[in-house]
Amino acid sequence: MTEDAIESALRRYLAGEAERADLKLLTKHLLKMLVAKAPGHAVEVRVPPYGAVQCIEGPRHTRGTPGAVVEMPAELWIDLALGRLEWQEARASGRVRASGERTDLSALLPLLPG
Repeated sequence: MTEDAIESALRRYLAGEAERADLKLLTKHLLKMLVAKAPGHAVEVRVPPYGAVQCIEGPRHTRGTPGAVVEMPAELWIDLALGRLEWQEARASGRVRASGERTDLSALLPLLPG
């Protein structure tokens, strides 16, 4: 994943011309940034079908469904990570599923200025 590829995918996304490969690349890159910003294993953030990561300090789960899960579509994740959408607005839309402790990601977002 090169910086040029990420920048190109981001330009296409912002222009409304992103393809599936762009969504995958941006999702994975932004999930990695989230883990770097909030390392840990207490919360699993899922962006199907492109990726899932564990982040945020706290109890680690080792089997089955984690106690804290956040799940959302790729476009919503990218918009949140870029600051194009606020966490509370995303939650109110019903498109974010979050359950368990520490699932409020508002203090961690945005990851990049949009």
